[in-house]
Amino acid sequence: MDWFRLRRRPRDETEPMDSARSRMVHEQIASRGLTDPELLRAFGAVPRHLFVESEYAYADEALPLPAGQTISQPYIVALMTDAARPASGWRGARVLEIGTGSGYQAAILAELGADVVSVERHAELSGEAARRLAKAGYEGVRLVVGDGTRGWPAGSPYDAVIVTAAGPSVPRPLVDQLSPEGGKLVIPVGVRVHQELTVVERRGSELVSSRRDPVVFVPLIGEYGFGE
Repeated sequence: MDWFRLRRRPRDETEPMDSARSRMVHEQIASRGLTDPELLRAFGAVPRHLFVESEYAYADEALPLPAGQTISQPYIVALMTDAARPASGWRGARVLEIGTGSGYQAAILAELGADVVSVERHAELSGEAARRLAKAGYEGVRLVVGDGTRGWPAGSPYDAVIVTAAGPSVPRPLVDQLSPEGGKLVIPVGVRVHQELTVVERRGSELVSSRRDPVVFVPLIGEYGFGE
């Protein structure tokens, strides 16, 4: 199976980066049980090194970003993406991301064919993410600066919501903005130093919640998250 078909190649990309990305897909994602072909193709296509200023862009670790934020290790990004996958697939799905960061998660979602809105509270991060997304070929992502715990009602209902920061609980506005026809919310929930990846699925007026892997994320700051 060809997991590593590049749909676009930025002009500054080199073969060593191609090889590093291919190893990342096989060794960090597929080998840990995430084998959906479309997921693997997307991670093989998006040039992660364009979204982080580090020689360790493809390493199996989280990396620092400005404003005290981080870019999660590739496997965690893949795990959250896999958990949020709409029943009908990503193509054409309406997706809300909370915590734009460098723009890498948004690029993965766009590569999968989703219609993405990404909210970031740090204006400087959002601006830099816009530049990085454009350079990588994902200009269609809509970026919003604001309190992500409130979501973005103008684009709802969403087939999936992915929160890339940890909250003390699931923000109610994000649940309300889920599609009642199986919309999924993926968010780390817990205290500041330890959380569990939580998946909430909305089925009409019913909410089905499950807890998955232990994780550690930066805190989700906002009206329905942690305080400053």
